[in-house]
Amino acid sequence: MNKVDDNPSRAERAHATRELILTAAERLFAEHGVLAVSNRQVSEAAGQGNNTAVGYHFGTKADLVRAIARKHLAQIEERRQQMLAEIGDSTELRDWLSCLVRPVTDHLTEVGSPTWFARFGAQVMTDPTLQPIIVEETQSSPSMVRVLAGLDLCLRHLPDDVRAERFDMSRQLLVHMIAERERALAEGTPTPRASWHDAATGLVDALVGLWLAPITTDS
Repeated sequence: MNKVDDNPSRAERAHATRELILTAAERLFAEHGVLAVSNRQVSEAAGQGNNTAVGYHFGTKADLVRAIARKHLAQIEERRQQMLAEIGDSTELRDWLSCLVRPVTDHLTEVGSPTWFARFGAQVMTDPTLQPIIVEETQSSPSMVRVLAGLDLCLRHLPDDVRAERFDMSRQLLVHMIAERERALAEGTPTPRASWHDAATGLVDALVGLWLAPITTDS
């Protein structure tokens, strides 16, 4: 009987430890970069006396990065699905770009400052060994598959090479502008926009302009 009674509390303790590690790792990775932070540092920041706690609960550093991403992306997915239901079969580019941007900024609003997820994402996206994890986790979600399909329909008039180039530009703008605003909020420095909602509006405006920009061919 004692063993049965002890199982829930043991599971709860393990869950609490995992959450402490995820929070500590996300903050350290965001502020210092993934490769610059050791499992020992994460364990210490999470208040774990056992330096093997990270490996025990998550395995490799790549597994830890994936776990952090999934923790946030699950909530972002829910919000994006709601937005997709609202726009239906829209043929407006702005609608699809809003579904790309606003679920992320809405999530950061709900989490409340300080947040680290945007800077964490920016750090991971600059690491060639870890970038595929975020790309895979993001683009394989049902909502992102639909957003990318909607964007493709709006942009099918563009040559393939231009579309690929502008997709890369859009990703850089999205990842790093959101990370820069998050950093400014954490440091208490001024930001161009008063809220995440307003920042999303400016970002969507910029992305619409980027995608609709003229194409110049060298003669």
